[in-house]
Amino acid sequence: VQLVESGGGLVQAGASLTLSCVRSGRAFDNVATGWFRQGPGKQREFVAAMNGSGSTKYADSAKGRFTVSRDRAKNTIYLRMNSLKPEDTAVYYCAAAPRAIYSVLHDPTSYNYWGQGTQVTVSS
Repeated sequence: VQLVESGGGLVQAGASLTLSCVRSGRAFDNVATGWFRQGPGKQREFVAAMNGSGSTKYADSAKGRFTVSRDRAKNTIYLRMNSLKPEDTAVYYCAAAPRAIYSVLHDPTSYNYWGQGTQVTVSS
């Protein structure tokens, strides 16, 4: 399974960005896809996820500002980020977890496959 993120960039505070993650390779049923980020000097943290049934989960920092969605025909999951803040600056990663259950979508150890990441920088 390969995951390729895109859509990162440098934006000003208050702007929006949409990240994309294209999945290719082995097909799984009921694959959950998560978004994580790692800021400078910080540990990787959960941002948002969608399980195979389409249920979504968000970190408190993302609720109300970020939206995860998918296009099954394109094997692509998106992360729409609105009202970006400087503290959102990080490398954003997507990850895939075959058959992960909803309760562990926030846990990075639930994910078997990771993309290379895309940089998001928000200036003040």
